[in-house]
Formats: sequence, structure tokens, C-alpha cells
Amino acid sequence: MSKRADSKYRSGPTTNWLKTKSFTESEFELLGVERERGKPAFALMAEPETRKYVGSAFVSVNREMRERLWKRVQEHAGPPPKDMPKRPATQWVKPGIKARVKHLRGEEDLRHTSLQDFWDEGT
Repeated sequence: MSKRADSKYRSGPTTNWLKTKSFTESEFELLGVERERGKPAFALMAEPETRKYVGSAFVSVNREMRERLWKRVQEHAGPPPKDMPKRPATQWVKPGIKARVKHLRGEEDLRHTSLQDFWDEGT
């Protein structure tokens, strides 16, 4: 939250206060991609060291990168991680694909996320 510097504090609704969102980018491991016809696709993300699920990221990359992602997911298909609930529209992947995700800063869980890039670990 921020307030106009020249305004005085006053309770109640006012235009002097502004709610702003601050974003950051972090690296995660790709667990899988959830795709359903007619709905946006989401990349399921995990902490790199533990492979613990932390949230999903909207796949908002360009068409070329999206096609490269689908191909990579199919090539690295694997079983679902332990302790993950069943998600019928999800294609799971083996460990080794990293991703850069833009998300809301200061939140415990991933919120307002979008996939920015992905690569094989070690490249």
C-alpha cells in the first residue's frame, strides 16, 4: 500500500491510497503441465531441491515456446510425484526441467504467476 505524500491520513474510502503489486522471478522445477481443451494451460511447479509442489503458473509464452514446451513434456513423460492428488488433465514429467516463473512478491504460495522460460537442468 502506498499513500500520496502530500495527503493526510483519514479513515474510510479515499483516493489517496493505492494498492500496488510487486512481482519477482524465481526458478522452480517443472512437475507437469495441465491442459484441458478450451481452458488455459498451467505448468505445475515445485521447489527444486525437494520437488514439493508450490503452485501452478499460467503458460503465457509465445506459440513457438509453447510448442517446444509440449514437445519437451512428451519426451520427458514420467509418473506423478508422490503425495500429489490425481489430476486427470495433467501430463507429468521426470525430474530435470527447470523453469523461470514470474510471481507476486512476498507471498508464501505462488500467486499471479506466469511461466517465463524453461530449460533442461545442466544446460
